[in-house]
Amino acid sequence: MNAISVVLKEQFKNFYLIQRLAQFQLKISNHDNYLGLAWELINPLIQIGVYWFVFGLGIRGNGEIEGVPFIIWMLVGISMWFFVNQGILEGTKSIAMKYNQVAKMNFPLSTIPSYILMSKFYGHFVLLAVVMLLCAYMGIYPTVYTLQLFLYVPFVYIFCLSITLVTSTLGVMIRDVQMAVQALLRVLFYMSPILWLPDNNSYVQQVVLTVMKFNPIYFLAESYRAAILSKGWFFIDHWQLTIYNVLFVVIFFIIGSFLHIKFRHRFSDFM
Repeated sequence: MNAISVVLKEQFKNFYLIQRLAQFQLKISNHDNYLGLAWELINPLIQIGVYWFVFGLGIRGNGEIEGVPFIIWMLVGISMWFFVNQGILEGTKSIAMKYNQVAKMNFPLSTIPSYILMSKFYGHFVLLAVVMLLCAYMGIYPTVYTLQLFLYVPFVYIFCLSITLVTSTLGVMIRDVQMAVQALLRVLFYMSPILWLPDNNSYVQQVVLTVMKFNPIYFLAESYRAAILSKGWFFIDHWQLTIYNVLFVVIFFIIGSFLHIKFRHRFSDFM
């Protein structure tokens, strides 16, 4: 429990430092580009266009899904995914990349994945705002259900932080972890309801849907849709999924905190 308290203390005590470093990271990541920070929005929009062309126009014939135009249905789910994917990938290699810069300082090492995540979190807010504006343009306006975002958006950040506490620590000791995480994220993406959803009209489809629900991305994508597309109180209507995913995050945070505190004094030996 001491490891958990140390990590939590570092996160809260250095919250302002995390914000400052995140803003600096955001600037240096784009300072060589003519369009600068605009690429934080341009890249996702290009990928969205490709996915819509292939899965929306090509496979589904631009049909609706769950009574919503496919492009809107996809946008809401994928807006969360871009942060999760980029945040976990960058967070996994964060300590390995940044350790030498802070090795001789009394620096709270658990904040390194945090500020890398936070630098991606800003872009998530912008993309989420764009998605909600597009929904309003299509006649889907915010309702009382939209208030759920005040739960789901922080939960997505905590989810990514819990994962990266584990992967960033392992990534210092075993460099193959970075490639393994990248491959696993690709599997989780296509085994989630971001681009498609089983019809649930056959036994096989029901099995696929059941397996899909064990993927944490299922809960995140569907909770965002419930909030933005006004489909109900998702965390109440699907309380079993809520408990499962909260426990998932808590367990990963405990494991990540333990691993980080246990090995961070030996990071220099692995670099």
